[in-house]
Formats: sequence, structure tokens, C-alpha cells
Amino acid sequence: MTAPPIEDLLRELAPQVLGTLIRRHGRFEECEDAVQEALLAATVQWPAEGVPDNPRGWLVTVASRRLIDQIRSEHARRERETATATAETVPEDVPDTDDTLVLLFLCCHPTLTPASQTALTLRAVGGLTTAEIARAFLVPEATMAARISRAKQRIKAAGSSFGLPEGPEREERLRVVLHVLYLVFNEGYTASSGSELHRADLAHEAIRLTRMVHAQLPDDGEVAGLLALMLLTHARRTARTTATGDLVPLDEQDRTRWDREMIDEGLELVKASLAGPALGPYQLQAAIAATHAAAATAAETDWRQVHALYLILGRIAPNPMVTLNRAIALAEVEGPAAGLDLLSTLDGDERMAGHHRLLSVRAHLLEKTGEAAGAYEHYRRAAKATASIAEQRYLESRAGRLRT
Repeated sequence: MTAPPIEDLLRELAPQVLGTLIRRHGRFEECEDAVQEALLAATVQWPAEGVPDNPRGWLVTVASRRLIDQIRSEHARRERETATATAETVPEDVPDTDDTLVLLFLCCHPTLTPASQTALTLRAVGGLTTAEIARAFLVPEATMAARISRAKQRIKAAGSSFGLPEGPEREERLRVVLHVLYLVFNEGYTASSGSELHRADLAHEAIRLTRMVHAQLPDDGEVAGLLALMLLTHARRTARTTATGDLVPLDEQDRTRWDREMIDEGLELVKASLAGPALGPYQLQAAIAATHAAAATAAETDWRQVHALYLILGRIAPNPMVTLNRAIALAEVEGPAAGLDLLSTLDGDERMAGHHRLLSVRAHLLEKTGEAAGAYEHYRRAAKATASIAEQRYLESRAGRLRT
């Protein structure tokens, strides 16, 4: 087996092994250290000696030994009784259960902030290093290490048991898990700052983790909807930028460059998710993405359907970004003046004050009404308001065309 398949296998097995150790021993932080040592041993031994017949059992055994050695060392240093550590035995039989979903629930514990939930999920479940996560979110590695460490300590202090919650709490926690995966994907698909429009590693990781959740909860419509949304959106990635990295808006993209296989999978998931008894925000967003994907050209987009879906989404999950996107659809259906009227309802929303998306959409609609001066001013303000260099270049180019 070559190195890339081994790397992929280890990334898939890492959360399963960590979940097994935490279920057996508790000690989140110590278990994670032991798993990392086992993964390191595997990257050295497996390419030379071959992948074991039971790679998951091999990792659990090695990680358990590392953990027991660590406990014994800790007890020896503190001159404590070693009986507890001695009683720990390396498991001969590893239960054939996958605790990845339980681990995701633990990483998205309600006592943590969304930033900590995201970081801990990427570290413990995604298998990214602290340095990789820090680079993705443009913070120093020491800052990210401290954030992850604090998250583990808060979970420990909360006295959480390692198991799936029941009833309404389970449903609530699952929504948090999906929201964290959604945030990770969004940051990967359109980076909030930096020189690159995409961070493909984050987008791929979000899709991989959502596939894991979908595999364990295949009948959950919102899980299927989120996976469909990610696939249908990520399918456009190669058409979203030029060869020089400049942003290409949706209506100007070469749709023959969209990933057809990913779109077909996403469309099937949308159909399956909408067939269920309930309807959630991810299912609706996926349906909107499917409407765009079904159009061979931008001109063929069924904007009335897109607008209707945003209306429903605004009723069940109201937020200013839904209103903003509905304004774009409304402008396509009833004209830019109608879209501008709807945008004006966001002017008093503190969450949108100075937001580059609001400024750029208003600029676009002003440009369509022929108000070049107003459009130019808003494009310029939007360019200054975003930290994404790719978006800055695009917005400045739109302003430049109007000035010319």
C-alpha cells in the first residue's frame, strides 16, 4: 500500500481509536496523546512492514500501551500507588464499534464556544495537527494550542460521560455538530481572509466528517441535506477562480468545469432528504444549490423556485444572510429595485453593519439599475471591508470598470 492510502486510512481510523480509548479510560487529553504516538508509529512501520490485517486493533493496542506507560510514569513521578496502572491491561479483542459520532458529540459539548468546538473537532476527529488548524484560521500555533487545551479542560470539568445523549438533548447536540461542520466547510470554501479564495483541505475535511455522520445516521434528513449542500457547492470549486486566482461569480462560471459526479451524488441526496417528514435549513439550502446545479446556464436558473425556497428558509431559520440572498433572487424575479427595497430592511441590523456581503450585493443591484456612482462607492467600501484578498481584487475590479 502506498503512502497516500495509508495516510487516508490513518485519518479515518484515528477518531475510532480515540473514541475506544476514551470510552475505556476517560482521560481525553492523555488518550489523544497516546493515539498520536500510535499513529506516528504506524506511519513509520506500515510502509516498511505492511498494513496489519486488523489496523484498527493494532492502533488500539499500541495506543493502549502508550497510555498505560504514561499512567505508570505519572504515578511513579508522583510516588503514588501503581496498582491502578498495573491493573490496566492491553485489550486483546477490540470491540467492532465506531465511536466517531460519540467523539463528535463530545467535541461539540455545549459548554464550549463555537471556536473551541471547531478547533477540537478538527484536532480530535479530523486528525489535523495544531499547526495545521492554526494556519487555517490564521492564528499563532501557541494560541490554537491553548484554545484546544482549554476546551479539553472544560469538558473534563463538566464531568461529561462518553456516550450519546438521549432524547431532545441528542437532537440539540446533533444540530451543534452539524453547525460546526458547516462552519468548517464554509471557511474552506470561501476563506474569510488571506490570499487564497479556497482552503481545500478544510472543505475536504468537512465533507469527509459529514460523510461519517451520514453513514451512522442515514435516515436523518438534515445530515443528508448538509452533505448534499457541501457536495453541490464544492462541485463548483474549479470554476470559481481564473488561472491567476481571480474570483469568477456564479453567473459567469464555465459550468462544464463543475464536477458532474459530485453534483449527481448531491442531487440524489437532496431527493432523499426532502422525502422525509421534516424540513430543516440544510435541506432547504441544499435544494437551492440543486436548483443552481440543475441549470445548464445561468440564464436557465429557475429564480422563482430559488426565491420561494429562500422564503421558506427565512420562516424556519431567519437570519440576515438569508434575507440578503433572498434579495438577490428577488432582484432576478422582480427587478433590482425590488431587491434593493428588501436589502434596506437589513440596514438597521447591527450584525450586518459594514458587512462586505451587504455592501457588495447593494453595489451589484445599484449597477443593474444604472446608478454607477452609488455602485462604485459600494464596491469600494466592500473591498475595504473584506479580509479576503481574492474578494478584494474582484470588488476593486468591478469598481474600476464603473470608473472607466
